[in-house]
Amino acid sequence: MMDVPNRNALYVPPFPRRTAGPVPVWRGFFGERARTAVYGWSQRAFELDYFKRNVFGHNVHIPLHPDLVQHVLLDNAANYVKPDLVKKLLVPTIGRGLLSSDGPLWREQRRIVAANFAPAAVDTLVPAFAGAASAAAEGWDRGGVRDMAAEATATTMRVISDTLFAGDPRLTTDAAMAHITAALEGVSEARLQVLLGLPLIPLSLRGLAGRRGQRFLRSTLTAVVRDRLPDGGPDDFLGKLIRALNERFEPREALALAVDNAATFYLAGHETTANAVTWALFLLSEQAELQEQTAQEARKAIAVGSQDPELPDRLPLLRRLLEESLRLYPPVPRFDRQAVEADRIGESEVAPGDFISIWPWLIHRHCKLWDEPDAFDPDRFAAGRVERHRFQYLPFGGGPRLCVGARFAMAEALTVLAHWLARWRFQPVPGREVRPSGMVTLRPAGGLPLRISPVSSG
Repeated sequence: MMDVPNRNALYVPPFPRRTAGPVPVWRGFFGERARTAVYGWSQRAFELDYFKRNVFGHNVHIPLHPDLVQHVLLDNAANYVKPDLVKKLLVPTIGRGLLSSDGPLWREQRRIVAANFAPAAVDTLVPAFAGAASAAAEGWDRGGVRDMAAEATATTMRVISDTLFAGDPRLTTDAAMAHITAALEGVSEARLQVLLGLPLIPLSLRGLAGRRGQRFLRSTLTAVVRDRLPDGGPDDFLGKLIRALNERFEPREALALAVDNAATFYLAGHETTANAVTWALFLLSEQAELQEQTAQEARKAIAVGSQDPELPDRLPLLRRLLEESLRLYPPVPRFDRQAVEADRIGESEVAPGDFISIWPWLIHRHCKLWDEPDAFDPDRFAAGRVERHRFQYLPFGGGPRLCVGARFAMAEALTVLAHWLARWRFQPVPGREVRPSGMVTLRPAGGLPLRISPVSSG
């Protein structure tokens, strides 16, 4: 069931039902809470500055006030690393890549990949974003009902393949899409095993599919990397990565890290952006007048130059809409850290080994931080509005580990949405309930079927 509060002048999209009081920890590992990270929170979780839980013997601190979040992610960031349990979950898929490493290894990898996502580098990729969006839309013929979550995923996979991996066709197949989805969904089962200290053995059909997805991803990307040896091949992201790693690490480790980072950027690079595009389309499909306004803006922006690097900058309304969509449906609803040494978060003692769980889902909808927090209001992000705390809005994380591909993701999402909105109208399918799902990333359960129709050129 979904709660939809009383509507006012602002549109309030659906969100999971909230209980009045705390939810038992064990409920998080059964039923819908085991499949959907944002399901089953109490209303109190959106009102407190901080709370603490004990999860199977592990102390978990949940800071919600931006000052407390800043302490963990910035002020004392060196004391809060990727948790060992999270690494155990991630290693089968992305090894010791940028997302799962810490310390000197993380800093070295971050320095290597950062140049690929600098503003000037991203600007040169706008034509590829536009090309992928247009290519997808060409297959829509005269409309009908299409799963726009699947369309967004296929398009962002095409973008990642074209821009980071020289268009390698092995990365854009239907099998690749299915295996990646299975790998992400298999995390919920593995999460309980990791917390209980059990071996990571698939216990269900979902777990088996997840394991097959992990193996497919690793074997495919290992083949892609090996085909580029010894010199890295084309001068794209993967080529530059292979050459830089070969200069700094011995051959065996350089190869392993190249595969790990290829998996990291292939998986995270397309999945989160696809979800951002999907949720934005859902919100627009429910608001015909706003959709028409953004479509007009998109048509004007594209008329100036459909593929030039400044296209995303000509979309201020669409940008505000996308930012508000990322607030309501953050692609990654939670991320975690683990304390290395004793510390204090506000008035609370933190012991070495304690977990700190950062929840954009809770912070982005917190009653003390936002007016009408569950309502959709793109004008929150209009120029001149009240300045927010820098750790109040975290769609790409924060601090030194702010997502290195944030600019890439925003430019890609804006370009794809602009090209689709300029040519197509999106409407909801009557009777279709849309609800968030997922433990690692946040996507609509069962996809997002929308009725699409071409915009009249007259």
